[in-house]
Amino acid sequence: MDLASPKKTVRDVAVRGKRVLMRVDFNCPQHEDGSVADDLRIREALPTLRYCLDEGASLILMSHLGRPDGAVKEKLRLDPVARRLESLIECPVMKLNEIVGPSVRQAAQGLKPGGILMLENLRFDPREEKNDPAFARELAWLGEIFVNDAFGTAHRAHASTEGVARHLPAVAGLLMAREIAAFNKILSEPEHPFVAIIGGAKVEGKIDAIMNLMQHVDTFLIAGRIGFTLLATTDYPLANSGPQLDKLDVARQILSEARRRKRRIVLPVDHRSGPKIERGAPSEVKRGVRDGWAAADIGTETLVLFEKEIAKARTILWNGPVGVFEVPPYDQGSRALAEALARSSATTVIGGGDTARSILEFGLADKMTHVSTGGGASLEMLEGKELPGVAVLQNREAGSGKREAGSGVREQKFRA
Repeated sequence: MDLASPKKTVRDVAVRGKRVLMRVDFNCPQHEDGSVADDLRIREALPTLRYCLDEGASLILMSHLGRPDGAVKEKLRLDPVARRLESLIECPVMKLNEIVGPSVRQAAQGLKPGGILMLENLRFDPREEKNDPAFARELAWLGEIFVNDAFGTAHRAHASTEGVARHLPAVAGLLMAREIAAFNKILSEPEHPFVAIIGGAKVEGKIDAIMNLMQHVDTFLIAGRIGFTLLATTDYPLANSGPQLDKLDVARQILSEARRRKRRIVLPVDHRSGPKIERGAPSEVKRGVRDGWAAADIGTETLVLFEKEIAKARTILWNGPVGVFEVPPYDQGSRALAEALARSSATTVIGGGDTARSILEFGLADKMTHVSTGGGASLEMLEGKELPGVAVLQNREAGSGKREAGSGVREQKFRA
């Protein structure tokens, strides 16, 4: 799979001796005591961080953690993240307790090549999520080049993702470039047959994604709540399992559009259901769902149908688990599909969020072509939307090489 990015990357600019202001996504799961429970997002950023350090740059890192709603929350400070990064990258990380201000500017200006500075949780300041222009300018003052390596927040027009890029040369990090390229590839020149597996607990977003993907996808394998909603237009006995009833007209439009475009939609023919979706509770696999029970996974006959389509595919996109994979035995459908993708020689692209989490839990991430780090961002790309944090980055020009960091960008002046 050719993963060339249409956006300039950190490799396309001269960073030696420069202060690189980098947006990363270190929004890591936490233990009760605030320590890092899973450092995957930190490890995903290491190639970009190491590239900059090896090239002789200094780094000013920006991230959010959790949802502090514009106020300081002691448990959401980035100190544990900084310590974990320090151990992974084997370099000192200077963690600050502020985001902007005179002391932050002084610390940034004092950085030597190879130095790493981490700002406090961006979302402690209410101006971050409002994309406040003055706040974006204060952030931009800290660096000489802006690198966005946080694909997971690229669908948000925040000060640290979109606003700051208007004041500095703005390029993609290596992770961001890989994400953009992977989705651009399957949305512009996929190998056929192209199969899309669409599941998950949400209907919003999935509808727009399916309609947009009709341009490219040959066969849809649809389960989860969007699958229930499509099934609700048929005589399939769903009982209490949750179609989104206000979306039935849209569901009919999807089926009609698929017929018009000669696209195949394969829906579940059986489900695993139970009176309670919890470990150890009784469950059964059958066509339809008993009254008072809820379906929470595809059944064995459906799995056979889905696996047949996967075996024929040359490109496979998966967005949304087909069952409640966190609760055995409702993980069986998603696990079996993941194993089928792992056996396939097709290009396999996994949407972020719960789908990526399930692939990681099954230990199969290294068998996929690309596992996305962004749930909302990847879904918006599949919907055909332009991501604010990507749109603002500089485009790569054919034949362009490394250039000086400041070229092509209007000089900005800031007050101390």
